[in-house]
Amino acid sequence: MNVIRETQSICPECNKVLPAKIFERDGKVWIKRECMDHGEIEELYWGSHEMYMRASKFNLEGKGVENPSIKKETIDCPSDCGLCKDHLTHTTLANIVVTNRCDLSCWYCFFYAEKAGYVYEPSLEQIREMARNLRNERPVPGNAVQLTGGEPCLREDLIEIIKAIKGEGIDHVQLNTDGIRLATDPTLAKRVREAGTNTVYLSFDGLTPKTNFKNHWEIPSILTNCRSVGLGIVLVPTVIKSINDHEVGGIVDFASKNIDVIRGVNFQPVSLTGRLTTAERDKYRITIPDVIQRIEDQTKGEISKDDFYPVPCTGPITRFVEALTGRAHYELSVHFACGAATYLFKDGDKLIPITRFVDVDGLFEYLDEKADEIERGKNRYWVAVKVLSKLGKFIDKEKQPKGLNLSKIIINALIRHNYEALGEFHHKTLFIGMMHFMDKYNYDIERVRRCGIHYLVPNGLIIPFCAFNVIPEWYRDKIQKDFGTSIEEWEKKTGRRIKDDFYVRKVKREELAEAKMA
Repeated sequence: MNVIRETQSICPECNKVLPAKIFERDGKVWIKRECMDHGEIEELYWGSHEMYMRASKFNLEGKGVENPSIKKETIDCPSDCGLCKDHLTHTTLANIVVTNRCDLSCWYCFFYAEKAGYVYEPSLEQIREMARNLRNERPVPGNAVQLTGGEPCLREDLIEIIKAIKGEGIDHVQLNTDGIRLATDPTLAKRVREAGTNTVYLSFDGLTPKTNFKNHWEIPSILTNCRSVGLGIVLVPTVIKSINDHEVGGIVDFASKNIDVIRGVNFQPVSLTGRLTTAERDKYRITIPDVIQRIEDQTKGEISKDDFYPVPCTGPITRFVEALTGRAHYELSVHFACGAATYLFKDGDKLIPITRFVDVDGLFEYLDEKADEIERGKNRYWVAVKVLSKLGKFIDKEKQPKGLNLSKIIINALIRHNYEALGEFHHKTLFIGMMHFMDKYNYDIERVRRCGIHYLVPNGLIIPFCAFNVIPEWYRDKIQKDFGTSIEEWEKKTGRRIKDDFYVRKVKREELAEAKMA
């Protein structure tokens, strides 16, 4: 066994914390541990050893949090999440579940009210308090919130919720939605935009009715309504092997053809919940390298695996800005195996990855060197002047897409701290990323300790995604049940039925038949 590193994991049957080994076999990366009660558990971790080793070079030890909610001296991870002193990444994006009700019932979904048996809907004041808790995080106050569910658009007070969060000083609010209400209510996009929503995080699993039955017919209306009010969209495909992985290249193409309203695609390899046999897991399991390879194959090399970088690759940028300003800044110090991304620029009909005209590795190394110089006592202003004069050498202006001045955008963001420049950057590019949330089979506690996507909950805790959702009996289900109400009580109080939320699509019979045959 070619052991790469040792970590801790859990038994998928009893949740016992176990020592685990990450190892290479047949060009892939696996995780293995043994439970005294339930035997050996082995699972695919990353589909490419080569890509894993390249990504691991960007491993980053984050700054964590100075004011953790969990005050225990000895931490048992992942049973003491909240955050704790051992957590290595501040909150980069905070999820607030505003309801567990949904108008759909997707088979791979984490949860929804009817399945849970209760309704969880925090009050407006509870939501405000959660946002305040996020803003109080140190050394980096949280500044980005995602409203999620269930389906957040089922909240009748959604606009008030968005305004309340913005009122607590949160700059970035994104709406995680299936888009059904955005399609059926032409005024909703305008109202959420005016309330302060920056981005719609739109579920989008494929290009055909078969792969994307949930909102295939509604997508044109969603795009039209968001486009008309300047509300940007990020497509979020849950990628499942043997189900929709043959369409990932087509999804990128679809996004590029609607680049005026679609800002990016964030692929999410499926998290396998419930008890599954090895054969069942093998049928559906897909990892970040597998998705990247399919994108390369399906775009015929227009986008290659070498164009993708792990999330913590941006560490040198943060380090340089912190050295220049003398204060802590937003840092993407998540585990290198959690996600990867690239940026594409559209030049006519072509998609040009940023790596084709920017020496990304060279730029990161240079910024690291300059941060070193400032930290060793060099005058930060002289270093900044030097950076201004040298940045251009990392950009091939002949290969740079027409109309793009990337040097100017970088200088405005890094040196002048004009972050509107980053907005300009995002409006000229298509972000292609992926984030693989774990499940009990591929669980790596080192990834949990570095998680940057957290849940805000009414009891004041801030809980990493892969603790909150992967061990729901400890976190998600327990907390939401404690702060929720029974379906019977909710229906009696509101005079409505949970089943009334479910969306009934009016599609012609022949279209449904065609979808089933596709």
